[in-house]
Amino acid sequence: MTDPKLILVTGATGYVGGRLVPKLLEAGYRVRCLVRDPSRLQGRAWLKKVEVVRGNGLSSSELVHALKGVSAAYYLIHGMQGGKVNAERDLQVARNFAHAAEEADIDNIIYFGELVDPTANLSPYLRARHETGYLLRYGKVPVTEFRAGMIVGSGSALFEMIRYLAEREPLLVCPAWFYSEAQPIAIRDVLSYLVDALKTPDCTGRVIEIGGPSLLTYAEMLLGYAKERNLKRWMIPTPFNAPRLSAYWVHMVTPIHWRVVAPLIEGLRARLIVRDDTAKKLFPHIKPIDFQTAVHLALGRIQRDNVETSWSDALVISMGDFKPYQFTVEEGMFIERRQILLDLKPDPVFRAYMGIGGERGWYYMDWAWAIRGWMDKSIGGVGLRRGRRHPDEVHVGESLDFWRVETVEKNTRLRLLAEMKVPGEAWLEFESQPQDDKTLFTITAYFAPHGVSGFLYWYAMWPFHKFIFDGMSRGIASRARILSR
Repeated sequence: MTDPKLILVTGATGYVGGRLVPKLLEAGYRVRCLVRDPSRLQGRAWLKKVEVVRGNGLSSSELVHALKGVSAAYYLIHGMQGGKVNAERDLQVARNFAHAAEEADIDNIIYFGELVDPTANLSPYLRARHETGYLLRYGKVPVTEFRAGMIVGSGSALFEMIRYLAEREPLLVCPAWFYSEAQPIAIRDVLSYLVDALKTPDCTGRVIEIGGPSLLTYAEMLLGYAKERNLKRWMIPTPFNAPRLSAYWVHMVTPIHWRVVAPLIEGLRARLIVRDDTAKKLFPHIKPIDFQTAVHLALGRIQRDNVETSWSDALVISMGDFKPYQFTVEEGMFIERRQILLDLKPDPVFRAYMGIGGERGWYYMDWAWAIRGWMDKSIGGVGLRRGRRHPDEVHVGESLDFWRVETVEKNTRLRLLAEMKVPGEAWLEFESQPQDDKTLFTITAYFAPHGVSGFLYWYAMWPFHKFIFDGMSRGIASRARILSR
């Protein structure tokens, strides 16, 4: 029996790529993941079943190495920050990938692109997404390009935007793009097309537009979500598109940063509909589900805490080394540490701080965290409302409110990197170290200031740390005791 084909997946840390990998494994393929930072795949249930290669799309040699021995490659690389510079970078990565695929002599590239109206005035981001397909096809390796518009699924940017607006805004003043028609598609149907392309030779070298059966405006999608949740929502239409203002508005009332949502809004200004039936002819067995069903299934996953993907040292060995509070300055970095010795095993302590943030909150003075989140939102930061994918588990690379998960070590450590706007770099670390039959629980705040403003910021916040971090420590300890019962 011959070995199954080896498939390369780029963008495995992203929303689509993270869900595609397990589907390929289920289908019997061998999978290699190309990622810039392999640590961001920690915690994935399928990690030990795949080969992971570190690489950057801007390095041709790293791409050739990643593509060696590969049969087909999924091209899921793209930025979401918009702007001319980032668009040009994305196009250069596409050129590099096409040349590397040709040198590695692979059979096929499968590109997941954007469903756009080519006659519309496209933003740099959407134009780059459209031109990426042309650049990939410019090489000698055949390319299958799927183009989809809005993806509906638990954790998708579109679904989160709909969910938060519908849940939090009973009355919406709606810009004109709310009433542009689109053809949203469920994430499960996207994955079906992507996987089945490997065993459908006739799709090779084709551009295939995919969408669900529902032709809806964004306003109708939002009302459809509200119907699923038994919410009453009212809308006041306006004749203005105001994409940048709309992006800031969504930024302030949802967890999604304006830089992420801006490209989505740019796309919503045109009719994102399927204009040919190639997908039906090539994949007659795939019957995309309607929008309302997709919303129902996505909500079910969230309620079951089953969201796969979505849009951060010293061991004290005796009581003699135990110091409840320490503050030091090391190599220009402020380090503030609090410790509690708990009469518990490390496991419940670890589970307690792994569940911090999101709907559960920060265990103490949540109103203060909310104010800090609004302050961050008001100056263009990510804010506190991004929440978390799952109430009790996080993976490296995920967002957690206005933090990014940087390190997760089972029963030992969780380190978060601050993504709120601060004049420097900040980390918050939780540790649980065994002490015979007890656990030393430590919270450490690290801050590397940038310039004078960084020093002023630290000393302005320092007086509040005692109340917030002491209360947080007690709250985590209390929850750990509950979890240990």
